Amino acid sequence: MKSTSLFAFSLLVCVLFIFTSCEKEPASTKKWYKGNLHTHSYWSDGDEFPEVIMDWYKSHGYHFVALTDHNIFAEGDKWVTLREDSVYQTAFQNYLDEYGEDWVEYKVEDGETQVKLKTYTEYAPLFQEDESFLMIPAEEISDGYKGKPLHLNITNLDKLFLPQGGESVAEVLQNNINAVLERRKETGQPMMVHINHPNFRWAITLQDIVKLKGERFFEVYNGHPQVNNLGDSIRMGYERMWDYVNIAYMQKEQPLLFGLATDDSHNYHHMGATFSNSGRGWVMVRADSLQPGSLIDALEAGEFYATTGVTLEDFSFKNNELSVKVAAEDGIDYTIEFIGCKKGEKETTVLKKEKGTSASFKLDPELLFVRAKITSTKPQENPVENMKYQIAWVQPVIPE
Repeated sequence: MKSTSLFAFSLLVCVLFIFTSCEKEPASTKKWYKGNLHTHSYWSDGDEFPEVIMDWYKSHGYHFVALTDHNIFAEGDKWVTLREDSVYQTAFQNYLDEYGEDWVEYKVEDGETQVKLKTYTEYAPLFQEDESFLMIPAEEISDGYKGKPLHLNITNLDKLFLPQGGESVAEVLQNNINAVLERRKETGQPMMVHINHPNFRWAITLQDIVKLKGERFFEVYNGHPQVNNLGDSIRMGYERMWDYVNIAYMQKEQPLLFGLATDDSHNYHHMGATFSNSGRGWVMVRADSLQPGSLIDALEAGEFYATTGVTLEDFSFKNNELSVKVAAEDGIDYTIEFIGCKKGEKETTVLKKEKGTSASFKLDPELLFVRAKITSTKPQENPVENMKYQIAWVQPVIPE
């Protein structure tokens, strides 16, 4: 009898172990993917060929890139006339040497070199690699209102979207957001839309974003030198704007707005604080696979962080506790801040601040939301504005 009971107990332990292991298995299969959701090429106002740009991102450890040219997708015939500057002529010769006469179609007329751009369907297969590198079809809808540039990025589109227009800043944004969300519903294809650089020419205000419905993302950091990430003496920067939007969204019972970091790169031949270069800002997404649907699902679930260089080993939100662990570099110090807003308050505050490589914060029911910000003492390699040190932003969470 004892042996039977022992056997039954052992069997139960084994079953429980197997069940528990299976239950935890999905989390263990998730991977980190590095990506940039905003960049430009010769197809609009960038100054390099798509193939060269994709090669740069792939060789620098990125897993996915959305090439987001203005109001155009890389299809059909498009020729560009190269600048006479020797920098661009040399870059073209390098492009020709790398890809060959059979690939590069060009002509010289009246001393000008004209090159036919390769389409997405032509160049994407050169770089796509399962679980290694993914190109996501994308576009920057470049709309406007009374001279204000109103730009939104569409990731994983299935067709070109035209600017929708409107009778106010908020209406223009909403009309474009609605067009993407309606197309997503109609086709069943995962798509996401995000607001680009609100402070570019001071076009989009806090009040404009608060009026929106259905928008889940905006750029808390953009690597273009003219987008005023930090605001100025009378206008708020993106982090402060982010918090105010989320206070308003919580009061209206809307989903939280998440913050992305992007390059918005245009310039590939001149480097420095006055140029829009690659490698300044990106997202690290924790997803099941390197597929557009999986990445978008993870982004919409807040399973990512935005960064200008800080790498996290992990972050989690379990049992109302937000935890962060940095993948620390030798000789670098880190400060972890938990920033949130209490119910009934109109401002966020730093709820907890610790120096070190890991920290946690327990949320209580009196909080609207909490997010984490990690600042390092390591300088950015090629900073813009006065953003000298590497930063990461963990997405806001609400008490369960």
